[in-house]
Amino acid sequence: MPVTIGRREFITLLGGAVATWPLAARAQQRERIRKIGVLMGGAADTADQPAGLAVFMQLLHQLGWTEDRNVQLEIRWGGGDPARFRRYAEELVALPAEVIMTNGAASLEALLRATRSVPIIFASVTDPVGSGFVESLARPGGNATGFIQFEYTLTGKWLELLREIAPSVTRVAVLRDPTLVSGIGQFAVIQSVAASFGIEVSAINLRDASEIEQAVKRFASSQHGGLILTGSALSVIHYKLVIALAAQHELPTVYYRRYYVTSGGLISYGFDIDDQYRGAARYVDRILKGDKPADLPVQVPTKYELVINLKTARALGLEVPPTLLARADEVIE
Repeated sequence: MPVTIGRREFITLLGGAVATWPLAARAQQRERIRKIGVLMGGAADTADQPAGLAVFMQLLHQLGWTEDRNVQLEIRWGGGDPARFRRYAEELVALPAEVIMTNGAASLEALLRATRSVPIIFASVTDPVGSGFVESLARPGGNATGFIQFEYTLTGKWLELLREIAPSVTRVAVLRDPTLVSGIGQFAVIQSVAASFGIEVSAINLRDASEIEQAVKRFASSQHGGLILTGSALSVIHYKLVIALAAQHELPTVYYRRYYVTSGGLISYGFDIDDQYRGAARYVDRILKGDKPADLPVQVPTKYELVINLKTARALGLEVPPTLLARADEVIE
């Protein structure tokens, strides 16, 4: 005969069954998997971007976010390609991701075109206010906030350093992405201070490799030249080519980031990229815990590092002034 169980007995039995579940299974039931989107501006094998992503993920773990336990990371690599940025931005928004971390202005712009509601945390962006990404540094106002790599005033320092390490330089070609507000802005500041150093400035647009190669070759056909590589996703994509061309044509070159100098470049003055990714991880943590991007100020680096490669200097026939060496944060022998 069928056994009839009353409501009270059913609840009692259910409670007993729950009590016998393994502790790990019950803990898993309580954990909610949060989706974090990541859109990197470069490729998976480009410059130091994988290392930066590792720093981001490591700090997230320290803050209590563990892959497949309470968080899932969806990572996309844009490779400096605008079409990929658009496609991956739409993919991450459609997941839907609860927050998206990105680096660089081009990928950030694509994300903001795809959503004005999903929180976005950015790293390594120049002039987010002038580019229209945020309303102000103190009060971003929308769904994006993060960390800028430098203010425009820093770019004038690159010209000063180039003249200091290579006094014979009278002509400088500035490699920049002309499609970005920050690419135009960096060049404009360098151009504005060039007259005070008696230097003639021109621009080389960062598009495809063959165009860069031909433009640098033409520039190097005259003497007393030097290069400045400004910040952009395309600068990251083409970093090996720029370093090789500078060596081939014996052009003293200033870079905006340490990695270029550890890879064979001459001199750099810029931000600490790891600090950017650590900051981004902290902001993502705060978003997942309920904060809003509009309430988190955009932060500016408080320290810049000067790195010099003496081996490259010797190959170019340059003698680095002792005063410059004394100011360096790192000297590569």
